[in-house]
Amino acid sequence: MADLFDTAPEADPTARPLADRLRPQKLDEVIGQAQVLGPDAPLSVMLKAGSLGSVIFWGPPGVGKTTIARLLADATDRHFVQISAIFSGVAELRKVFDAARLRLRQGQGTLLFVDEIHRFNKAQQDGFLPHMEDGTILLVGATTENPSFELNAALLSRAQVLVLERLSLADLEGLVLRAEGALKRTLPLDARARAALLDMADGDGRACLNLVEQVMSWQVDGTLDSDALTARLMKRAAQYDKSGDGHYNLISALHKSVRGSDPDAALYWFTRMLEAGEDPRFLARRITRMAVEDIGLADPQAQAVCLQGWQTFERLGSPEGELALAQALVYIALAPKSNAVYTAYKAARAAARQTGSLMPPKHILNAPTRLMKEQGYGKGYAYDHDAEDGFSGQDYFPDGMDRARFYDPVDRGFERDMRKRVEYFAKLRDKRNS
Repeated sequence: MADLFDTAPEADPTARPLADRLRPQKLDEVIGQAQVLGPDAPLSVMLKAGSLGSVIFWGPPGVGKTTIARLLADATDRHFVQISAIFSGVAELRKVFDAARLRLRQGQGTLLFVDEIHRFNKAQQDGFLPHMEDGTILLVGATTENPSFELNAALLSRAQVLVLERLSLADLEGLVLRAEGALKRTLPLDARARAALLDMADGDGRACLNLVEQVMSWQVDGTLDSDALTARLMKRAAQYDKSGDGHYNLISALHKSVRGSDPDAALYWFTRMLEAGEDPRFLARRITRMAVEDIGLADPQAQAVCLQGWQTFERLGSPEGELALAQALVYIALAPKSNAVYTAYKAARAAARQTGSLMPPKHILNAPTRLMKEQGYGKGYAYDHDAEDGFSGQDYFPDGMDRARFYDPVDRGFERDMRKRVEYFAKLRDKRNS
């Protein structure tokens, strides 16, 4: 995928897209990304020291990854080569490395820009390593996906990951002003319509300039208001990949909003995902999981509310069914929170892994045969219904294993009552065993 200002030049400059015509010629002309290009930012420090190393740019589309890579090649007097992992295979990579090696013998280095680098498989990624280490290439990779998950550890250890951010509204306004200066015209939009256009770009500089170019091509008398603008332009779809970072980032935001008892934020992220085309059934499952994991017995009704909302969605379908999910979401956001059972379950699993070969104590084993009775199975078992208070206080853990305390109820919601019960039985147990 091409990046900001990245299209092939044509003979007639006016025929080139506006985004290409406004490509920055120097790094200090790049709008935005001060966190990597500012005076004390990583790229500036490396360039001043004359020690530019391989980097991976991680960020959404249209934020300048290709542009910055080109300008880094210019700043370090390296030959710029661009490939895309979508269209390149082993044969193409071999040609690139051979040409770079020949170029190096002639005294010029190569900056290899690899777009969508996360789409290369492990073997292909490993293929870059020797050429990075011997100086044949300086690698600049670009990815929209989290490098921690998509790139090999060996490759990441040899490159610095730099995060490029969505352009702010102020950055986009700077792009619009630059475009107006180049075109020697002002956008025929009133203030609200201009703000709406920036919002449509959704942090993507290339999309912003494409929108500007489209508006500038209209024959307009006077200025357009926001209603007239939105009638002519469609809002750019929000970046969202159901199998990528957008998906996981938003579901994380939704889950943590519920855990943080913020129904308004939870509804916002819930509707963001729906607007982006997320499957409501996935959200129904995750909402139910939140009730189990973060509420538990602090509100035993929470799980039932979520399952009822899920079932209602299945019966009503979209779009009415989403309201039932929204109601369940608000309920669990405001419910008392406890992960006591979740924590107890994990601790019990860990103990089970460590002591998995220990037999139950014989007094709680059934003895359906004579031999088993002779072996002591069931001997000494105290029937709780016959005991005082209906509680015998016997030890049910394996012989040789100390009694464990996994479940520690919180003093919130219904678990306040559960805590009283745990403490009550603990006192009875101590009394019976004293």
